[in-house]
Amino acid sequence: MSARGPVSGAVTLLVIAKEPVPGRVKTRLTPPYTPREAAALAQAALTDTLHTVLRAPARRRVLVLDGAPGPWLPPGFEVVRQESGGLDERIAAAFACCDREPALLLGMDTPQLTADLLAEAGHDGHDAWFGPAEDGGFWALGFADPGCAAALVRGVPMSTAHTGAAQRRRLVEAGLDVGDLPVLRDVDTAADAAEVAACCPPGSRFATVLDSLARAGR
Repeated sequence: MSARGPVSGAVTLLVIAKEPVPGRVKTRLTPPYTPREAAALAQAALTDTLHTVLRAPARRRVLVLDGAPGPWLPPGFEVVRQESGGLDERIAAAFACCDREPALLLGMDTPQLTADLLAEAGHDGHDAWFGPAEDGGFWALGFADPGCAAALVRGVPMSTAHTGAAQRRRLVEAGLDVGDLPVLRDVDTAADAAEVAACCPPGSRFATVLDSLARAGR
C-alpha cells in the first residue's frame, strides 16, 4: 500500500468511551474505591482526554459514546452512538463513521496524554499509527484510510496481554507502514491510577480527583 499520511490538522480524532456511570465503568478500581468514586475517576480521565483532543490539530473531533453525553462533554465534538458487540466490532464501527481522510482513535483511559503527542501521530508517510499500552493492549490506533479498518480490526482478540501485538501484526502483515507512538499506561487498577496521575500534565482533572480521594483516606 502506498504511504498516505495526513497533513497537520487533516486528521479525524475519535474518542471511544463509556458514559461514566457508577458500576459501569472502571470496575477494577473497586475496591479500594467505591463505584461512585471509580466513576468520578473515569469522568475525570475522559474529560482530560476530551480537552486534550480539543487542543490538538484535527479536521473533526468525534466522541463514539456508549451512553448519553453529560456536562463533562465540552463543545467542539460530534457525538455518535457506539455500536454493540465486542470491542473489535465497536472499534471497527467507529472508523466507519469517518470518510476516507486519516483518522486516529483513542480510548478514555490515558489522561496523561498531551496534545503534542497527538500532533506527532499525523506525520506524512505512514499508512497506520499504533500506540501500545503497558498492559499489552493499545491506547491509540489510526489509519490513513479508515476504510481498511474493519478488515484489520475485526477478529483481533481484545482485552488480553497479547492484544496489542496481535493488532500491530495485522497491520504489518497487511503491508501497512506503521508509525509507532510511545507506550502509555492505561488506568485499570488503583496502582495504575497512582502511576498515571504522577505523569499527568499540570491542571489534570484526573490527578486532582485522585488526590482528593487520597486526602479523604482512600
